[in-house]
Amino acid sequence: MLADDPSASIGAIATEAGVDRRTVYRRFASREALLAAIYASRLDAVEAAIEAARLREAPIAVALHRYVEGIIEVNRTWPVELTRMRAEETIHERRNQLIQEVEVFLERATDEGLLRADLPKGWAGILLPQLLHLASQQLPDSSAAQAADLVVDTLLHGVGRPA
Repeated sequence: MLADDPSASIGAIATEAGVDRRTVYRRFASREALLAAIYASRLDAVEAAIEAARLREAPIAVALHRYVEGIIEVNRTWPVELTRMRAEETIHERRNQLIQEVEVFLERATDEGLLRADLPKGWAGILLPQLLHLASQQLPDSSAAQAADLVVDTLLHGVGRPA
Protein backbone atom coordinates (compact mmCIF):
# COMPACT_ATOMS: atom_id res chain seq x y z
CA MET A 1 0.00 0.00 0.00
CA LEU A 2 2.83 2.40 0.84
CA ALA A 3 4.49 1.60 -2.49
CA ASP A 4 1.36 2.79 -4.28
CA ASP A 5 0.77 5.74 -1.97
CA PRO A 6 3.76 6.76 0.18
CA SER A 7 1.56 9.24 2.04
CA ALA A 8 -0.99 6.61 3.10
CA SER A 9 -2.18 7.21 6.65
CA ILE A 10 -1.80 4.76 9.52
CA GLY A 11 -5.60 4.51 9.57
CA ALA A 12 -5.72 3.54 5.90
CA ILE A 13 -2.89 1.04 6.41
CA ALA A 14 -4.68 -0.48 9.39
CA THR A 15 -7.93 -0.77 7.43
CA GLU A 16 -6.12 -2.44 4.53
CA ALA A 17 -4.48 -4.87 6.97
CA GLY A 18 -7.83 -5.61 8.59
CA VAL A 19 -6.86 -4.31 12.01
CA ASP A 20 -7.69 -1.33 14.16
CA ARG A 21 -5.47 1.76 13.97
CA ARG A 22 -4.65 1.32 17.67
CA THR A 23 -3.24 -2.13 16.90
CA VAL A 24 -0.77 -0.57 14.49
CA TYR A 25 0.17 2.11 17.04
CA ARG A 26 0.75 -0.53 19.74
CA ARG A 27 3.44 -2.05 17.55
CA PHE A 28 4.78 1.14 15.95
CA ALA A 29 4.94 4.39 17.89
CA SER A 30 4.73 6.49 14.75
CA ARG A 31 4.43 6.36 10.99
CA GLU A 32 8.19 6.83 10.84
CA ALA A 33 8.70 3.77 13.07
CA LEU A 34 6.48 1.73 10.77
CA LEU A 35 8.48 2.87 7.73
CA ALA A 36 11.77 2.12 9.49
CA ALA A 37 10.51 -1.42 10.24
CA ILE A 38 9.52 -1.90 6.60
CA TYR A 39 12.92 -0.69 5.43
CA ALA A 40 14.68 -2.97 7.91
CA SER A 41 12.62 -5.92 6.67
CA ARG A 42 13.53 -5.09 3.08
CA LEU A 43 17.20 -4.98 4.05
CA ASP A 44 16.81 -8.37 5.78
CA ALA A 45 15.52 -9.73 2.48
CA VAL A 46 18.38 -8.10 0.52
CA GLU A 47 20.90 -9.61 2.94
CA ALA A 48 19.30 -13.03 2.46
CA ALA A 49 19.45 -12.65 -1.34
CA ILE A 50 23.12 -11.67 -1.18
CA GLU A 51 23.91 -14.59 1.10
CA ALA A 52 22.01 -17.03 -1.15
CA ALA A 53 23.86 -15.74 -4.22
CA ARG A 54 27.22 -16.55 -2.58
CA LEU A 55 28.85 -13.52 -4.21
CA ARG A 56 32.28 -14.25 -2.76
CA GLU A 57 32.63 -17.92 -3.58
CA ALA A 58 30.25 -19.00 -6.36
CA PRO A 59 31.30 -18.75 -10.01
CA ILE A 60 30.69 -15.18 -11.15
CA ALA A 61 27.98 -15.91 -13.72
CA VAL A 62 26.09 -18.17 -11.29
CA ALA A 63 26.36 -15.67 -8.44
CA LEU A 64 25.27 -12.80 -10.70
CA HIS A 65 22.13 -14.61 -11.82
CA ARG A 66 21.29 -15.73 -8.27
CA TYR A 67 21.76 -12.18 -6.98
CA VAL A 68 19.67 -10.61 -9.73
CA GLU A 69 16.87 -13.15 -9.32
CA GLY A 70 16.90 -12.69 -5.54
CA ILE A 71 16.81 -8.90 -5.73
CA ILE A 72 13.96 -8.95 -8.25
CA GLU A 73 12.03 -11.05 -5.72
CA VAL A 74 12.88 -8.55 -2.98
CA ASN A 75 11.80 -5.63 -5.15
CA ARG A 76 8.50 -7.32 -5.89
CA THR A 77 7.89 -8.37 -2.28
CA TRP A 78 9.03 -5.08 -0.70
CA PRO A 79 8.16 -2.41 -3.31
CA VAL A 80 9.10 0.56 -1.17
CA GLU A 81 9.75 4.04 -2.48
CA LEU A 82 13.55 3.96 -2.56
CA THR A 83 14.14 7.70 -2.31
CA ARG A 84 12.40 7.74 1.07
CA MET A 85 14.21 4.58 2.12
CA ARG A 86 17.60 6.10 1.30
CA ALA A 87 16.74 9.07 3.52
CA GLU A 88 16.09 6.84 6.54
CA GLU A 89 19.11 7.39 8.79
CA THR A 90 18.64 4.26 10.89
CA ILE A 91 19.53 2.03 7.93
CA HIS A 92 22.40 3.96 6.28
CA GLU A 93 25.25 1.85 7.64
CA ARG A 94 23.56 -1.42 6.89
CA ARG A 95 22.58 -0.34 3.39
CA ASN A 96 26.10 0.91 2.69
CA GLN A 97 27.55 -2.46 3.75
CA LEU A 98 25.26 -4.25 1.31
CA ILE A 99 26.18 -1.88 -1.50
CA GLN A 100 29.85 -2.45 -0.73
CA GLU A 101 29.36 -6.22 -0.85
CA VAL A 102 27.90 -5.96 -4.35
CA GLU A 103 30.63 -3.53 -5.45
CA VAL A 104 33.31 -6.01 -4.35
CA PHE A 105 31.50 -8.71 -6.32
CA LEU A 106 31.32 -6.52 -9.44
CA GLU A 107 35.04 -5.77 -9.12
CA ARG A 108 35.67 -9.52 -8.98
CA ALA A 109 33.48 -9.94 -12.09
CA THR A 110 35.59 -7.31 -13.84
CA ASP A 111 38.88 -8.84 -12.67
CA GLU A 112 37.76 -12.26 -13.92
CA GLY A 113 36.75 -10.81 -17.30
CA LEU A 114 32.97 -11.15 -17.17
CA LEU A 115 32.53 -7.37 -17.12
CA ARG A 116 34.47 -4.88 -19.22
CA ALA A 117 37.42 -3.24 -17.52
CA ASP A 118 37.43 -0.20 -19.83
CA LEU A 119 34.26 1.34 -18.38
CA PRO A 120 34.32 4.10 -15.76
CA LYS A 121 34.93 2.73 -12.28
CA GLY A 122 31.66 1.82 -10.61
CA TRP A 123 29.60 1.95 -13.82
CA ALA A 124 28.26 -1.61 -13.44
CA GLY A 125 27.29 -0.76 -9.84
CA ILE A 126 25.28 2.20 -11.11
CA LEU A 127 23.68 0.33 -14.00
CA LEU A 128 22.73 -2.93 -12.25
CA PRO A 129 20.29 -1.42 -9.69
CA GLN A 130 18.58 0.50 -12.49
CA LEU A 131 18.13 -2.68 -14.53
CA LEU A 132 16.85 -4.49 -11.45
CA HIS A 133 14.32 -1.74 -10.77
CA LEU A 134 13.12 -1.72 -14.38
CA ALA A 135 12.78 -5.51 -14.51
CA SER A 136 10.90 -5.57 -11.21
CA GLN A 137 8.45 -2.91 -12.40
CA GLN A 138 8.14 -3.48 -16.13
CA LEU A 139 8.08 -7.30 -16.34
CA PRO A 140 5.26 -8.20 -13.92
CA ASP A 141 4.19 -11.24 -15.95
CA SER A 142 7.69 -12.74 -15.98
CA SER A 143 8.95 -14.93 -13.19
CA ALA A 144 11.90 -13.61 -11.23
CA ALA A 145 14.10 -16.16 -13.02
CA GLN A 146 12.91 -15.00 -16.45
CA ALA A 147 13.39 -11.36 -15.52
CA ALA A 148 16.86 -12.20 -14.17
CA ASP A 149 17.75 -13.85 -17.49
CA LEU A 150 16.90 -10.60 -19.27
CA VAL A 151 18.72 -8.37 -16.77
CA VAL A 152 21.89 -10.48 -16.85
CA ASP A 153 21.84 -10.70 -20.64
CA THR A 154 21.32 -6.94 -20.91
CA LEU A 155 24.09 -6.21 -18.40
CA LEU A 156 26.55 -8.50 -20.16
CA HIS A 157 25.59 -7.91 -23.80
CA GLY A 158 23.62 -4.66 -24.00
CA VAL A 159 20.67 -4.15 -26.30
CA GLY A 160 22.47 -3.68 -29.62
CA ARG A 161 22.61 -6.26 -32.37
CA PRO A 162 25.49 -8.70 -32.14
CA ALA A 163 28.40 -7.72 -34.39
